[in-house]
Amino acid sequence: MADGKMKLLLIEPPFYRLYKNTYSLDRFPLSLAYLSSTVKRDTYWDVMVYNSDFYPTSEPKKVSYLSGEGFANYLSALENNNSPIWLEVKKVIEDYNPDVIGISVKSQNFASACNIARLVKEFNSKITVIFGGPHVSMVGKEIFSNEFIDIGVKGEGEMTLLEVLDAIKTGKNLDSVKGIIFRKENVVIENPVREYIKDLDTLPYPYSNYTDVLKDAEKYPKTSFANIFTTRGCPYNCFFCGSRNIWSNKVRFRSIPDVIEEVKSLQKMGLDMLHFADDTFGVKDEHIRSLCKSLIDECPNLTWSCELHVKLVNEETISLMKKAGCWQIQMGIESGNNEILKAIRKNITIEEALKAVDIIKRHKLNLLTFFIIGFPQETEETIKDTVNVIEKINSDGIVLSIFTPYPGTEAFDYCKTYNLIDNTFNVALYNHQSPKNCFCRNISKNRFREIVENVEKIVDRKNGTNKKKQLFSFSTFDKIKKQGIGRSLQKGFKILFGK
Repeated sequence: MADGKMKLLLIEPPFYRLYKNTYSLDRFPLSLAYLSSTVKRDTYWDVMVYNSDFYPTSEPKKVSYLSGEGFANYLSALENNNSPIWLEVKKVIEDYNPDVIGISVKSQNFASACNIARLVKEFNSKITVIFGGPHVSMVGKEIFSNEFIDIGVKGEGEMTLLEVLDAIKTGKNLDSVKGIIFRKENVVIENPVREYIKDLDTLPYPYSNYTDVLKDAEKYPKTSFANIFTTRGCPYNCFFCGSRNIWSNKVRFRSIPDVIEEVKSLQKMGLDMLHFADDTFGVKDEHIRSLCKSLIDECPNLTWSCELHVKLVNEETISLMKKAGCWQIQMGIESGNNEILKAIRKNITIEEALKAVDIIKRHKLNLLTFFIIGFPQETEETIKDTVNVIEKINSDGIVLSIFTPYPGTEAFDYCKTYNLIDNTFNVALYNHQSPKNCFCRNISKNRFREIVENVEKIVDRKNGTNKKKQLFSFSTFDKIKKQGIGRSLQKGFKILFGK
């Protein structure tokens, strides 16, 4: 203990750095920022946040590393206990010597998180290991197939973590703590769910004390602190998304004044470009317009980006967003075929999407469009429809992903029903650029890989010359995009065109 205080270490597991040690997640993950700021405000625990996926002198991440040589590196690093990243993680744990370690877990980094849990218990078996994040919310008790996990947190973690830390410090029983799964005398117990936080304004600003809690904070670029939430929850019901497992379909809004005050605090930090990291920015026209009017009045010289649903695009809203400082919109279209869009419940048609694109470009905003190929219902013809749209669409960058069914989603269950997934499924092998991915009912694996390679070449050509492609990097996306909810569950890796 330091000054009699108990110590909490929050960890973002390595993922990019397993592909190449000098790749980096250049941001303070919002999930850990909210947790650490809440614990600092409401308890006397010492807190440190360690983003083990951050490398101070990082280099741009390239697709060839992720799907080719890099994937082999990734698999090797997971198995090699003497890999530099695991030696680094081990040293951080030993140097800080915490009482409790909380690990933020997505499906794509679950294997990495389990490695950390093992290192913790090898160092000191008395340290309590807590897993939280999207993967825990989606699969529940299944995480306890790993022997090194003590507690799992489902759903929103801020209030739950406070109660867990209090129970650990005082020796109270965990049976009354809502929202957790835990081991008790070798039996896994799942407590009742926790109610969602009704008033999001009661949460502290996530970056309010980052210099005190974030390891190597001085080495992060300013853009690492440029993300902001205005809502939690998504009203849509996409077949492949796990957001509703975490936040539910009911949207909760922060008050406009609270958002504006946080924006001002970030501007005082020297940030002139922010990213609104909501699953879908604004959700309702009236909320978007109210926020934009306040940004115009109170936050001059601000530029920002967001992810917007096709249904929310109209002339008045886009015009106002631009006046308020919006420079870039990210928009999920996913497929160029209306039958596939209906099957995945995207709640749009391709005609609506193209109309939305025209409106956005008419207002001279930068536009990134997201597409996925390889849905279970796909045929070669539906993929051709998507390729045709990719080739003609008027967007500044195309983000191509390969369909990946994450455990706990409806898409995962669908794939199991049609024997596209069996009991040997290893979540560590699949992400949105993984060469292992193939979950199509109507296309063989070999043929699908041929199609993927061809589509990737088309996207490369669409995205510009070799000189422009040097601007493509995951770091551009990482600096402005959320981690742990919504689209990170849908997309995993992304390649975005830098401003």
